[in-house]
Amino acid sequence: MSYKFLDHATDAIIEVRAKNLKEAFSAAADAVINLTLDQDKVEEKEQKQFSAKGKDLRYLLFSWLEEIPFVLITEGFAIKRTEFEIKEKNGYEIDATVFGESLDFKKHNFKVEIKAPTFYEMEIRTGKEIFMKFLLDL
Repeated sequence: MSYKFLDHATDAIIEVRAKNLKEAFSAAADAVINLTLDQDKVEEKEQKQFSAKGKDLRYLLFSWLEEIPFVLITEGFAIKRTEFEIKEKNGYEIDATVFGESLDFKKHNFKVEIKAPTFYEMEIRTGKEIFMKFLLDL
């Protein structure tokens, strides 16, 4: 499981490679978190729950990429770790629990605010490995 940031002048383009969907969505979450703050500086003191839904994998990824920054920025909760399950029923759904603490801009080295994910350049391929590519508007 890995992710990497691709060069882009004003936004963030992220590529994820993983052996299954759960690992791919976990890597996507870690990429978003580490783009925003230093995840290794976060302590697991509290937890929050949220869900993401989509009619297909692209919409599920879009929803997931909306929810992570919402928890980080709007709710002010720095995420250390995510636990979740992906369910397939009338589309897809993720029920997640995140562990972390209240966001402290200095302690967590806040870097950048993510405005929104986009469908532009979004790609998901399944097979021997899962490949995802997505763009975040900063």
